[in-house]
Amino acid sequence: MDFSSVLSGFAVAFEWQNILFCLLGVTVGMLIGVLPGLGPAATIAILLPITYNLEPTAAVIMLAGIFYGAQYGGTITSVLLRLPGEASTVVTALDGHALARRGQAGPALGIAAIASFIGGTASIILLSFIAPALAGVALAFGPAEYTVLALIGIFLVGTLGNGSIIKSAAAASAGLLLAVVGLDPLLGTPRFTFGTDQLADGIDFTIVAMGLFGVGEILYNLEHRDRPQTAVPSFGRAIPGRLHWLQSRLAILRGSVTGFVLGILPGGGATMASLVAYAVEKRSAKDPSRFGKGAIEGVAGPESANNAAATSSFIPLLTLGIPANATMAVLFGALMLQGITPGPGLMSDHPDVFWGVVNSMYLGNLLLLVLSIPLIGLFVRMLKVRPGVLAPITIVITMIGTYSIRNNAFDMLLVIGLGLLGYGMRKLGFEPGPFVLAFVLGSLLEASFRRSMRIFGGDVSEFVQRPVSGTLVAILVLTVVVVPLLRKVRTRQTANAEEEGVRAD
Repeated sequence: MDFSSVLSGFAVAFEWQNILFCLLGVTVGMLIGVLPGLGPAATIAILLPITYNLEPTAAVIMLAGIFYGAQYGGTITSVLLRLPGEASTVVTALDGHALARRGQAGPALGIAAIASFIGGTASIILLSFIAPALAGVALAFGPAEYTVLALIGIFLVGTLGNGSIIKSAAAASAGLLLAVVGLDPLLGTPRFTFGTDQLADGIDFTIVAMGLFGVGEILYNLEHRDRPQTAVPSFGRAIPGRLHWLQSRLAILRGSVTGFVLGILPGGGATMASLVAYAVEKRSAKDPSRFGKGAIEGVAGPESANNAAATSSFIPLLTLGIPANATMAVLFGALMLQGITPGPGLMSDHPDVFWGVVNSMYLGNLLLLVLSIPLIGLFVRMLKVRPGVLAPITIVITMIGTYSIRNNAFDMLLVIGLGLLGYGMRKLGFEPGPFVLAFVLGSLLEASFRRSMRIFGGDVSEFVQRPVSGTLVAILVLTVVVVPLLRKVRTRQTANAEEEGVRAD
């Protein structure tokens, strides 16, 4: 690696105009993360005309800041309102909102900000040193590998529910069913559209998330508004205490590594990274029953993972010219508009752009931390607003965000219908988390599996014979079959040992 280019990249990143564009990007990103519906990809697309007259490095620095800034912005509504602003913050809502209801919104948002900073910064360091080598791994991923990766995610979804595994599996199955609504990805034939063109493009993730988590949660809370409300005490400093830090430090480390690896892989990204990080924390915990009820690790792990993944997803874009997700695809277009072609030649042909953008992320993550910690007090005060006042405001924001996606009133009806479904699920003890995340992974699973079957001529054994997909299959078997069996054996042995000890006494 040419360290002179790295140092010159710092000089570019710390030019005053680039600092201002970085600040503008992360601020806008945080705001659009707080307001569900628009999303970083749509925001970047809207702002593309503004970048025409900007210097290329400044333009990409600003647009990149919007992307990773939105990851933390989505956390705010996930923790305070259980309304995920981004797909990557769905799992954060599970424990983050539980902590907020117990009067610990300050520490929850504080540890989220710190975990985001650490995960993002660690990912930038790794990106700087091993981007070319790790980017090559992404080239080995085809439909078969995406299929197994999506399967791993689907099985991990079952660990998210607080109730029975059967209910989590049923919710995930419903999410997979909803994911097939729309046109067949390979044949183009309509499925479950009921003869209306409104469903031809399928159902957008934000509609599902805002319906189940937003409207559904509001209806459920309004029904129980007469119950004694948990007091929201003065949270003091938003910086987490020593106990919170001790409980979170390993989760942040594991989440950073998980996020960095999955962010490189097309089809992985911040959503998959946060899901896997949450599942890893729950499986490795001494008391998994704490999760979903306010475990700080359930916030720290996913938050470090989604920010690490948001950063590492720049690796295939900048070094191979392969967008890892929708936002990266829009950034790809932004670079092309500036006359810069992402790919292997970017680092040598435009080192100022490559290293200027990469090194600006250090500053962007620091700015996010500086901006978010002082504002936590303002965010937490939202909890003191009476449900009767907060509910209609949240509904209005939700509907505005819904309409802004496609300027379609039909989507607003879908949100209301899914909100009623979410309310019913809560009443019957079904968690919406597995439903929403299975919906996200369903499209990737179906398209990848069907393409794989065409390539393999219907031979399923090819999934095991390919080196990368075979390794992922082995990981899937270990995760789903072997590890639970070993845990059961250990639990039984411990119970027998305790029983023998009681008898001996």
